[in-house]
Amino acid sequence: MALDRRTFLRGGTAAAAGLALAGPFEGFLARAAGAAGPQRPALPLALTADLRDGVKRLALPPGFAYRSFDANPTTMADGTTLPGNHDGMGAFKAGERRVLLVRNHERNGSLGAFAANAPVYDPAAPGGVTYVEVGLEGNGARTRAALVGTQMNCAGGTTPWGTWISCEETVNGPDVFDDFTRNIPTPSPAGERTYVQNPRLTKTHGYLFEVPANGAATAAPITMAGRFSHEAAVFDPITGSIFLTEDNFGFGSGFYRYDPPVDPRRAGRIEDGGTLWMLGVAGAPQTNLSGAQVRGTTYPVAWIRIDEPDPRFPMAAGLPTVTNNQAISTVGKQGWDGGGAVFSRLEGVTWDKGVIYFTATQGGGVPVTIDWTTSAESASPPGFGRGTGQVWAYHPQRNVLEVVYQSANRDDLHLPDNITASPRGTLILCEDNTPPAGQANTLQALTRWGQLIPIADHRERPGVEFAGATFSPNGRTLYVNLQTGLAMSVAIWGPWHSLGV
Repeated sequence: MALDRRTFLRGGTAAAAGLALAGPFEGFLARAAGAAGPQRPALPLALTADLRDGVKRLALPPGFAYRSFDANPTTMADGTTLPGNHDGMGAFKAGERRVLLVRNHERNGSLGAFAANAPVYDPAAPGGVTYVEVGLEGNGARTRAALVGTQMNCAGGTTPWGTWISCEETVNGPDVFDDFTRNIPTPSPAGERTYVQNPRLTKTHGYLFEVPANGAATAAPITMAGRFSHEAAVFDPITGSIFLTEDNFGFGSGFYRYDPPVDPRRAGRIEDGGTLWMLGVAGAPQTNLSGAQVRGTTYPVAWIRIDEPDPRFPMAAGLPTVTNNQAISTVGKQGWDGGGAVFSRLEGVTWDKGVIYFTATQGGGVPVTIDWTTSAESASPPGFGRGTGQVWAYHPQRNVLEVVYQSANRDDLHLPDNITASPRGTLILCEDNTPPAGQANTLQALTRWGQLIPIADHRERPGVEFAGATFSPNGRTLYVNLQTGLAMSVAIWGPWHSLGV
């Protein structure tokens, strides 16, 4: 039996901290050390054969099985080539034992739309969304294009009216220099890579798109929800707002709220023309939350209005005048200048029992200095953040921000990215890191008692991230993606109760 060495570091780590958290994590409330509720022994993970082809890709707990599907490259049911880079994903009921997955594809560049038989936004952009109808055990997958001509479709979120919100994690467009020339304020000098990507784009990017589970996408961006490096989105049925995370790799990231002009439940869709807000700490303008936090700490929240959520940038002689770094921080800097707070690389977000949970992928450690003119991406290690990850909660009814979990080190929780909640309120965290030798990216569960429990390790290509974790509507199957390289989707099932999930 192949054991993950982090398995032995799980059991009492969270319980010993003494937490204070509301919502489905109410077991944390005012608990003394060692009394934070039932702690289950983390079960050993054993390499398990993929039921599709027999390859031992994942290590799973006893009694669990999995089947992969939609391994890239492959031809979809509509005759087009699957685009790869599988990322965020939502699940909808499609039959007695069938599920419809709506799945993002995080592709950059300007090589053109991957299909011609789906709604298209920008014919030059290669990202988008696919529909996947599949069985509860990953069998019989049928895939087709749902939305094309978008770029860097990262995560998103499902809605109660039956749609998937797809988020572009970019601000590319013909008015912005290429990603790889983002630090070059003028056309590429001799010796630099040629500026070739963004001039081919026909439209600006960095938006939300809504894709219905039944019906056709409009391919119309929701521009007033912001043009920034969108990561994920979640609808709050209590307030009627949509909460958004920003993964700004080089600068501080904001947590946003979009208020549509009409309640989406009444309109049946998210309408453009609403108001965008950025979270701040009431009474403490420009708070830097990128550093180490004490678990259970709460902050009163103030919301700062973003006056220009969809910035467009000037051009000269047919070329941009703004670097990618300047463009990608424009919306966030508006919020910061108005008194907003910044985090370290906000990625996944989910809603459960009235509480919104989100991850700060590199949160913790020594705070990163806020400097909107110099990107932290040039630091070592790269990225805005010096920690190994945090989980935060926003309580809309109380308008309070709370620290749920902070990773102690890379052996504890290492760069949590996408997040979802199980039917029992357990949070599922997808790790996205480059692990050291002998380790692998892990799919982890954070129980409502504060215990981290490993669900799966990826051993075939350890550096490939987990992404898009989502449960089937009946809660039996967890679907997740292996994002890059030989990208594929995976269905995992087994005795979830044995894990406390």
